[in-house]
Amino acid sequence: MKSAKLIGLFAVLATLAFTSCKKDHTCTCTTTVGGISSTRTYDLQNQTLRDADDACERYETDANSGGIGTTSCHL
Repeated sequence: MKSAKLIGLFAVLATLAFTSCKKDHTCTCTTTVGGISSTRTYDLQNQTLRDADDACERYETDANSGGIGTTSCHL
């Protein structure tokens, strides 16, 4: 009987370990051009932390590819 309980507990824990928690995140990007800064936010809805972080990094990369000013983004 003990082994059945342990197997059941292990199954529940394994399921939780492989389930990603998705929630809403906000990416904040600050762009500085000639000493003047502006900030913009992007709502990243229903994403894992890893996916939201990747999306925020893409915003930064895309903004910096224009060659005008410097942009820094973070969650």
